[in-house]
Amino acid sequence: MLKFRSTAARVGAWTWMVFAALNLVDIVVRGRDTTALVMAALLIFGCGLAFVLGLRPIILGDDSGVTLRNPLRDVRVPWAAVRKIEDKDAIVVRYRGTDGAERASRAWVLQTSPRARAKAEARARADAKKVPGSAADHLAGRTPTQYAAQQLTEMGDRQRPTKGKPGNPAAAAEKDAQKTAEAQLGKTSGTVAWSPAAVLALGIPGAFLLATVIIALTA
Repeated sequence: MLKFRSTAARVGAWTWMVFAALNLVDIVVRGRDTTALVMAALLIFGCGLAFVLGLRPIILGDDSGVTLRNPLRDVRVPWAAVRKIEDKDAIVVRYRGTDGAERASRAWVLQTSPRARAKAEARARADAKKVPGSAADHLAGRTPTQYAAQQLTEMGDRQRPTKGKPGNPAAAAEKDAQKTAEAQLGKTSGTVAWSPAAVLALGIPGAFLLATVIIALTA
């Protein structure tokens, strides 16, 4: 299984979680007014944001397909439905939708600006000079986004059945094998769905924060 996520985002999210926990303990011990209640609600809402933006997002590749777990929605695409995985300023998966049309979904993790991408490419070229020639050609200019797209593409190629050549007696058998493999994958089209966990992680703390603000304003 392939997993790609942002280490910096995860570290930042867990740092906030620890900070919020320590402050919530302090509020429980010493807080006695509506201001403390509002601060507690803000800290809890911040934990929801940390979970949704820092801990949830990930790109997963397994034997059956690729998953883009973004802050609020999940994109699941079986390999049979994947048409192309692109590395631009983010990982973009092009796939067949439920209506048969081509769709494109971007991953939240590994996003980069053109400036950051240029720096990463320059750094990769510098690192390539430190290794032997053949390896240097392989590494030159490769960014984390390019690496992830390459790994996912290679995994998809391994899992996707090859098509037989015209005139080849084995073509029909390989075509049948392809249909069987697609059937075993379950779905042959990509799906996009809201994440209940993410919605609840923001919705419940958000409602609590709104209620505490109203209480503070009317007190």
